[in-house]
Amino acid sequence: MQGTKNNIYTVSRLNGEVRQILEGQLGKIWLNGEISNFSSPSSGHWYLTLKDHSSQIRCAMFKGRNQTVSFKPINGQQVLVKGAISVYEPRGDYQLLIESMLPAGDGLLAQQFDALKMKLAAEGLFAADTKRLLPKNIQRIGVITSPTGAAIRDVLHVLARRDPSIEVIIYPTQVQGETAAQSICQAINIANQRLEVDVLLLTRGGGSLEDLWCFNSEALAHTIYNSALPIVSAVGHEVDTTISDYVADIRAPTPSAGAELLSQDSDNKAQKLATALSRLQQSAKHYQLKQERRLSLLEHRLQRQDPKRTLQQFEQRFDEMQLRLESALSNRLHLLSRRQQLLASRLEQQSPKHKLAIEGNRLSYLASRLQDALQDKLSQSEQRIKYAAHQLETVSPLATLSRGYSITTDIHNQVVDSADKLAIGDSLQTRLRHGQVISTVTQIKPLE
Repeated sequence: MQGTKNNIYTVSRLNGEVRQILEGQLGKIWLNGEISNFSSPSSGHWYLTLKDHSSQIRCAMFKGRNQTVSFKPINGQQVLVKGAISVYEPRGDYQLLIESMLPAGDGLLAQQFDALKMKLAAEGLFAADTKRLLPKNIQRIGVITSPTGAAIRDVLHVLARRDPSIEVIIYPTQVQGETAAQSICQAINIANQRLEVDVLLLTRGGGSLEDLWCFNSEALAHTIYNSALPIVSAVGHEVDTTISDYVADIRAPTPSAGAELLSQDSDNKAQKLATALSRLQQSAKHYQLKQERRLSLLEHRLQRQDPKRTLQQFEQRFDEMQLRLESALSNRLHLLSRRQQLLASRLEQQSPKHKLAIEGNRLSYLASRLQDALQDKLSQSEQRIKYAAHQLETVSPLATLSRGYSITTDIHNQVVDSADKLAIGDSLQTRLRHGQVISTVTQIKPLE
């Protein structure tokens, strides 16, 4: 149970150890793919995804590295990148940390050249102890090249000038194109079958990387390595280097230099010096290749322990959070804008001016109805008053007075309608049609 507890990982520890395993096992790799989701935050780092028809991988290229890129990457662009596999620990995603980036095409050829050179070197095809020495007394040279090219003219001119006694046998072949490598291999095999020359000179003039690509064939490398005849490679100009140069027994920088190397003049020491120098250069190249591999391994080990890698992880995480924040703010602003538009529309629909217009119309309508109702009410009241006045006039005491009758009231202004309500001495007021009479009761007589 105690052992089980010791094997319990935290997520951070697991991601950290996975990152060390990936970085330690794979090392530097070349990767070809199409760019998508490219972003360049304010930090100066680049983040992108490389994809092909069915897969994709996230990539990061930090500021110190991407400043050496001669072009600005865009989505949809095919590129060739070199980098190291790592893990972005906060998210647990494995990613490629890019160190160099080239456009597809020339970059792909350069990557294929480096890969093949590393492979053949590991197989021992470049080893100095396998190189054959040139014969001391060369009588016949086999030249493998195009019979119509400039290289054969340069070779024949140099040999004629330095040692006209040397015989030359040309093994015609293609030196450019898709079938050129196969044609060169056939020429080397024919020369080995006939064994009619002392040494072979493989040569052609200079050209682009694509023009010289047939000399970077793996099949040609093995054919040169397995040749029983010593082979001198003199391909291109001094700056051009091909796989055949590494495999051949001696490399000459130009076709003319190859012819001079194989021909003797009065100063034999120059030839020996050139041979020694060529072998020294080969050894130096192989030593350099070995040291480059060792340096790459040491750089990789240093990167695994470099605190800058941890800092880059944090910088990448910061950039990721920044991009997420910008996206969230953009979405939030878009949502608030839509909400504001919706509220403005609703506010416009609920605007008081519409209600005021409706209520104004309603008020005008009610005022008109009120005016009509008041008019009707006044008319009805006027009719009722006229009718009441007529009724009042019909029953009015004044009408009775006009017919010769009078109205008598006591001191309390009460109508006297019976003698029983009076007493001797009471004051009375009698109203006639015209005027009134004040009297005092002196005698009361009952009605007979």
